[in-house]
Amino acid sequence: MKIAIIGTGNVGGALATAWSKAGHTILLGVQDVGNFKGKELLNNTNTSVHSILEAAREAEVIFIATPAPAAMEVAKSLGDTTNKVIIDAMNIVMGRGPAGFNTTADAILANTSTRDVVKSFNTTGFNNMKNPVYGNMAIDMFMAGDSDNGKKMVRQLALDAGFAECYDVGGNDKFQLMEQFAFFWINLAMMRGQGRDIGFKLLKR
Repeated sequence: MKIAIIGTGNVGGALATAWSKAGHTILLGVQDVGNFKGKELLNNTNTSVHSILEAAREAEVIFIATPAPAAMEVAKSLGDTTNKVIIDAMNIVMGRGPAGFNTTADAILANTSTRDVVKSFNTTGFNNMKNPVYGNMAIDMFMAGDSDNGKKMVRQLALDAGFAECYDVGGNDKFQLMEQFAFFWINLAMMRGQGRDIGFKLLKR
């Protein structure tokens, strides 16, 4: 797949590297192509840097991992996103998010032309994006959204990043649940002293 990554910090950088290794084409979308966080990502194979508009135009999938307050501005900067899949990896934490919206995914839907928005890769830390393996098993990823096509692509990208499975938790009405799930991880890891090296695994009998 051709994947535009908007937000080249910890989460975007970790997945850019994982997906590059899996053979995907990575288009880093940045505000200033001469000066941006994550320049080392250009050392990965199949990776190039572009303006946000150009990266979004060339991509099949647009992955957004910027700070949540910027969600609306970023969405507006993508240009024509008709028929493109957008993956939202952002979270509103402690009330800091796009004004007037309960979730970042809702802000994206309201400010782009695509209906294929999937919320995923937001429920765990970037360290688990770099290495989702614990002992002899990999942790799981989760996703929500109305787009069946988007979910198929997200599931494949989760597997390509090394997660054991990507579970579907529902439609657009579960966007907020996904952000609450993220805060649950943050609460355990940061506020309850469990540390970042924790992850979630769905077990079945």
